[in-house]
Amino acid sequence: MARKKKELPLLEKVLITGVAAEGKAIAKVNDWVVFVPYVVPGDVVDLQVKRRKNSYAEAEAVKFHEYSPNRAVPFCEHYGVCGGCKWQVLPYSEQLKYKQQQIEDNLRRIGKIELPEISPIMGSDKTQFYRNKLEFTFSNKRWLTYEEVKQDVKYDQMNAVGFHIPGAFDKVLAIEKCWLQDDISNRIRNAVRDFAYENDYTFINLRSQEGMLRNMIVRTSTTGELMVILICKIVDDKEMDLFKKILQFIADSFPEITSLLYVINNKCNDTINDLDVHVFKGNDHIFEEMEGLRFKIGPKSFYQTNSEQAYNLYKVTRDFAGLTGNELVYDLYTGTGTIANFVSRKARKVIGIEYVPEAIEDAKVNAEINKIDNTLFFAGDMKDILTQDFINEYGRPDVIITDPPRAGMHQDVVDTILFAEPQRIVYVSCNPATQARDLQLLDPKYKVTAVQPVDMFPHTHHVENVVLLERR
Repeated sequence: MARKKKELPLLEKVLITGVAAEGKAIAKVNDWVVFVPYVVPGDVVDLQVKRRKNSYAEAEAVKFHEYSPNRAVPFCEHYGVCGGCKWQVLPYSEQLKYKQQQIEDNLRRIGKIELPEISPIMGSDKTQFYRNKLEFTFSNKRWLTYEEVKQDVKYDQMNAVGFHIPGAFDKVLAIEKCWLQDDISNRIRNAVRDFAYENDYTFINLRSQEGMLRNMIVRTSTTGELMVILICKIVDDKEMDLFKKILQFIADSFPEITSLLYVINNKCNDTINDLDVHVFKGNDHIFEEMEGLRFKIGPKSFYQTNSEQAYNLYKVTRDFAGLTGNELVYDLYTGTGTIANFVSRKARKVIGIEYVPEAIEDAKVNAEINKIDNTLFFAGDMKDILTQDFINEYGRPDVIITDPPRAGMHQDVVDTILFAEPQRIVYVSCNPATQARDLQLLDPKYKVTAVQPVDMFPHTHHVENVVLLERR
């Protein structure tokens, strides 16, 4: 006989007191810390516990008794279901306050090192329509909202294009309007959806892997160029003909698209890095611009998704580097070489290292486009490339700029940096927790002398942070 699940408690009239990781808020009840989504500090709510451990619990708000005075009205109709932009209910000034607190808490609690006064966070001028890239998913299993389920009716149209629902990989929330990217993104997505409905295109079943339409990526740029990538599963010539018809429809309906590409993905996962990208119309790339520099962006290229705020992030990075024109700079995790090329005008030489070969090829192309001749790029795993032998061959850097992924730097990379002993290290991070860990590892030889948080992603808990370390 199966063991009966223990009923979890309802916590009544609980005051929400703060903001925690992953965009959730927190409350304290007896000896528990309770994590709650979609509430803000100052709310008084009833909480239904969903998961309980010894020292903490996870819960959801089931009734509001009082609303916080520090609460904003969500602007998106999909708020609370989509899973994105969880901080819409916080005024932007409050979002910045909690992001600043997140930086300070992580650096002091995890880093446990001496810190200067942390500069006020640099907010984003744009808080809506600030992204330059979005990826939409097609699915034949549309997520039904709570209100739709309550109606207890059979819906004729269960195909949808939009975003995955957290915790339900095979279901997609149909998005009517997303406030993150220029409205052209909404118009293209909805037009493709309607054309597919009218012409009976099949949407992918993410469990059985049956169906044609899989994903669509829309990329915009400050130069006004527009890239659309349609990704489908094709099993025969008949489906290929259908696929070309929908591509032609996109081309005819949106002449402003400068790069219309497609990918045939018959695998069981959505990654396209190992697949060929084909041009249906226009170029195989778009350009982004920054201080007169042009950066070529292909369908697989990484570029910061908030273009305008990326410029501010890179300016802080360059200022922290303190370049005079005589320095050898190492740019670790260089990606497509954006930072390396951006700082090259003020350095003697810049060496960029990145593990993705295609990104390094883009970096080289971007240097060539901009007639930059003092950069050198290497592809490979950072801990394998950046070794003592490498430094002995190419020179000890005066400045190291490092912008690692969320996991931070490998211990071997930290050890090699300590061996290289540059005068300054500029550490750019999208995860202040792993950044704090790495700063502690660097602490024996380096002192943190400046900290500048930068908000790249309004209405989310994510924050970038730039730290300057100087040799003791």
